[in-house]
Amino acid sequence: DTKIVDLFWQRDQTAIAQSDQKYGRYCYAIAYGILNCREDSEECVSDTWHKAWNAIPPEKPTRLQAFLGRITRNLALDRYGYYTAQKRNTHLETAMDEYWQCLPNGEMPVEDTAALKELINGFLGGLDQRSRVIFLRRYYYVCPVKEIAGSMGLSESYVSVSLHRTRNKFKEYLQKEGISV
Repeated sequence: DTKIVDLFWQRDQTAIAQSDQKYGRYCYAIAYGILNCREDSEECVSDTWHKAWNAIPPEKPTRLQAFLGRITRNLALDRYGYYTAQKRNTHLETAMDEYWQCLPNGEMPVEDTAALKELINGFLGGLDQRSRVIFLRRYYYVCPVKEIAGSMGLSESYVSVSLHRTRNKFKEYLQKEGISV
């Protein structure tokens, strides 16, 4: 990853090809989980390389996979918002509605987003691996419960209950940290 980042810094276009080779499928999976459309997902991945090219430098990401994944996710969410301005995608809307119920009620100042990020990371770090994977796959990668259950060899009921319990733990954790939900 450091070699790829160095190629970006040197403005060497092989950085894009190497990023695509190493993280193309990962970025596609993120975009597809949100958009559920092959063509739009491929375009988001292509746009990811363009955004990364423009962001590096000045950025020098230490975790390239997370950096590229975040760019892809944001692009896919933007595209999703554009496409669904008049209609609803119940799969994504349901996941986002569940997640937003766990977050601060708007009283937290915008400047404290870094603090919120640290709290979320602290919460996730305290979960067992299975609960953390289920939570992230549902609310970061926006995977349907059925897909999570199938890929992890669990029942849909187990995944739903796990998500419900983890959301409740998350709310309690934030309230314990002095953030009203």
